[in-house]
Amino acid sequence: MIELDKDGDLWTVTLNRPDKANSLTPEMLARLCEIAEGAQQARALILTGTGKVFSAGADLDAARAGMATSPDWERLSAAIAALPGLTIAALNGTLAGGSNGMALACDLRIAVPGAKFFYPVMKLGYLPQPSDPGRLAALVGPARAKLILMAGQKITADEALAFGLVDRIVSPEDLLQTARDLAADTLAAKPEIAQGIKGMCRP
Repeated sequence: MIELDKDGDLWTVTLNRPDKANSLTPEMLARLCEIAEGAQQARALILTGTGKVFSAGADLDAARAGMATSPDWERLSAAIAALPGLTIAALNGTLAGGSNGMALACDLRIAVPGAKFFYPVMKLGYLPQPSDPGRLAALVGPARAKLILMAGQKITADEALAFGLVDRIVSPEDLLQTARDLAADTLAAKPEIAQGIKGMCRP
């Protein structure tokens, strides 16, 4: 249910559980962690999904069993944020719940027009993962972060673009090719130059 395609130095990770809105089981989350932690040699990494939802977050049954507070959510976002290569979330649809963390940890986010963004963690009685509010506020500002996390608002793709939560809206048929195009210059550059620029851009 987690697919990994390696095309030279470009890695593409696909969430493939469309019948369950790409919700993550503990095994899927652990596999994503393993891939992210092992991707030090990838010069670009794309995260995407199949179907019309990128990910609904934790599988409901697994969430009730304790997955909602699993440390692997933070482990995953930390591993993605630490990667030296360019990381791109190619959001094929709605992004919800704990899956926000992996997208927020990426360098770039592109989304299809129908995507919606929400993180109803407070409503469900949980705190967000520790790094998520800071990354969200760095992108959209503190007030808009509270709009999402505390006011429980679902953000449309157009709003997400205006807020700075996503960097580009792309038609579904062009989504993956656009992500590859965005990675092309990094893949063609000297690794130490690309990594140096990424380091210089860190807040």
